[in-house]
Amino acid sequence: MKANKVREMNATELTNKLNDLKKELFNLKFQHATNQLDNPQRIAAVKKDIARVNTILRELELRESK
Repeated sequence: MKANKVREMNATELTNKLNDLKKELFNLKFQHATNQLDNPQRIAAVKKDIARVNTILRELELRESK
């Protein structure tokens, strides 16, 4: 997921995306623990996507407070 695509979303879409990413991360960690994970690099990618979404949400929050 690119930051440009994330910036085009509104706050509710970002919150929904964040929830989906957290669920996906949980499932990936569970698969990893049970040795069923095919691509362990996906965990790092999802973590970075979560960080991107959190960053954009924080930027929106700061813009609204000004």
